[in-house]
Amino acid sequence: MKFYNENCITGAKKHIADNSVDLIITDPPYGIDGDKLHKHYNRNEEHVIDGYVEVPAVEYDKFSEKWIMQAERILKPGGSLYIVSGYTNLFYILKALRKTSLKELNHIIWKYNFGVYTKTKYVSSHYHILYYVKPGAKHTFNTFARHDALEKNDSGGSQNYTDREDVWAINKEFKPGIIKNKNELPKELLKKMIAYSSNPGDLVCDMFLGGFSTAKVSMEMGRQATGFELSKNMFDHQVDELKKVKFGVDQETPQKSSSLSNQGQAWTKTELTKLKKRYNTLYKKHQTKKKTIELLCEEFGRGRFGIFNALKKGGMK
Repeated sequence: MKFYNENCITGAKKHIADNSVDLIITDPPYGIDGDKLHKHYNRNEEHVIDGYVEVPAVEYDKFSEKWIMQAERILKPGGSLYIVSGYTNLFYILKALRKTSLKELNHIIWKYNFGVYTKTKYVSSHYHILYYVKPGAKHTFNTFARHDALEKNDSGGSQNYTDREDVWAINKEFKPGIIKNKNELPKELLKKMIAYSSNPGDLVCDMFLGGFSTAKVSMEMGRQATGFELSKNMFDHQVDELKKVKFGVDQETPQKSSSLSNQGQAWTKTELTKLKKRYNTLYKKHQTKKKTIELLCEEFGRGRFGIFNALKKGGMK
C-alpha cells in the first residue's frame, strides 16, 4: 500500500506503471469554489480539516484531460474507472473521456439525501457516476457479488436486478464530531463499486484521496490500495487513520449463484423438450406463469429470462 502527498498528474507519471491498476474510483475537485460549498448546504465545518485544494474554473478543462489521461495509462486492459461528478463541470470530464480509448458502460445517477435547498428551481440532490472500462481484455463485473440471482426484494422482484439498475439511492453519511474531509463518499456507495468491479487482491487507486474513504473501504474488502492527495493536512491525518483499518474484515467473495449452475450455457434439444413438458405440468398445477417460471429456474438452473426466451422460441406463450 503506497499513498502519495502529491499532485495526481505528476505523481502518477512518477510512481505508477502503465497497465498496473485494476480499478479507479475517484471524486475529483468540483471546480466551483468547493471550499465554500458549506455556505450553500448550511453545514457546520467545525470538524472539517482545512486545506481543501480547489481547481480554478478556467483550468478545469485542461486539468480534466491531464488526470484522465493518466487514469487511462495506469489502468490495466479490462480495468474499470468510476468518476463521481456534479453537473457543473461534467461537460469537461465527458469531453476528456472522449479523447481516450476508454469505453463507456454506464452513466449512473446517484440520488442522495439533503440536496442544495432552492426556492426558484428544483432541488439538486444527485451526482453523476461515469463508469468506463479500458479495452483490450474482458472487464471484471461480478454479477452476483452482492445478491443471489433468486433473492427477492420487499416488492417480490429480483434484488439482484434492482441493485444493478443505473439509478442508486444511497444516503450520504453524517459524522458529527469526527474529523473529516470536506466531502466524503458514503461507504455503501464505495462497497457497491468495489464489489462489482474488482476481486480480492486487486489494486484500487483513487486519484483524489480526500478523506481516504476509497482506500479504507478497499482495504477492508481485501483489496490493495494506492492514490494521491495534495492537501498535506488531510494526507498526514488520514495516513495515521489508515493504521486502524482491518484488512479483509469486510471481504466479499464474488460467486455465481449455485441455484443457476447452467446459466449462460446453450440449451440441448433434450432440455428444451423437457422444459416444455415441465412448463405444461407446473402451469396446470399452479395456474400462474410467474410461479411456474420461478420453479423452472430452480429446476433447470437458469435465470428467468433464459427460461422465458427458451419457452418463447418453443412456441409457448
